[in-house]
Amino acid sequence: MEYQLYSLEKPPRLLRTITGGDFFSAADIDLDGRVEIWTDDAVAVNGFENLSLAEFDSAPTVVLRFVRGDLVDASSEFQAYFDDEVTRLRKELDPDDLRDFKNTDGKLSPNAPLPVDRLHRLRGVKGRILEIVWSYLYSGREQQAWGALAETWPEPDVERIRAAILNARAHGILAQVTRVSPVSPGKRGKHVRIFDATTQSAGVNLEVIPPEPIMLRRPPLPGIADQTSSSSELLLELIIDSAGKVRSAEPSGKATSMNSTLIHAAAEWKFIPALDAGRPVASRTRLAVSLRQ
Repeated sequence: MEYQLYSLEKPPRLLRTITGGDFFSAADIDLDGRVEIWTDDAVAVNGFENLSLAEFDSAPTVVLRFVRGDLVDASSEFQAYFDDEVTRLRKELDPDDLRDFKNTDGKLSPNAPLPVDRLHRLRGVKGRILEIVWSYLYSGREQQAWGALAETWPEPDVERIRAAILNARAHGILAQVTRVSPVSPGKRGKHVRIFDATTQSAGVNLEVIPPEPIMLRRPPLPGIADQTSSSSELLLELIIDSAGKVRSAEPSGKATSMNSTLIHAAAEWKFIPALDAGRPVASRTRLAVSLRQ
């Protein structure tokens, strides 16, 4: 995919084009007032070691930030996210399969003289090991990456695969990065103020322009048509970040629960974020959602 960043001047001006990921999503997930671009390094790993993207759970995650014309690699600031990925991947590795893989040549080419089912299983193991190594490497922990590689990879092939990993990474999406964030995870900024846009009608925070919905989609809610509730709307309280993405959705007013389908749909809604003196800010707002159409 291609992702373009524009300055909303009149007329709008293209600032930067980013290529190489198979998804892009701008968000301020930690509500610290800075917007990150979440993507992956699909261009670097598609076909790596004769493995297709479909054979991985996902390509290596990359977190970018656009700052004063610089494209910054901020992945190391989100090590907790990468740690969760490593934990999940390690749980999926069967000890017997891992031991079996360590007894191979590590290359496992499609034409390897192995039974088809065994080759398929071992290529899956290989993919998960690579994803673990990438999670450490892309989050700024090279020492842990090579430690995980030495622990899980066939020893005679470690140096070859290590060089191949570094070469692929150098020619992937990170080749477009201007610099790497120097901020360590423990020194990240605190959460910024979340402006209360629900009180605008009461005359509070009038200097803050409330968020405006621009894309709200939801599938039909199962079971709603059969309900006899007197209310045809549900009032939702939303936390919307400075990128206009929904960070949380909860029922408001008399409602005590919310359909899981609606929660899932709300996570994909997009808004023009609230504006404080022209600057996008995180906000809390309420939205009435029809339950029957």
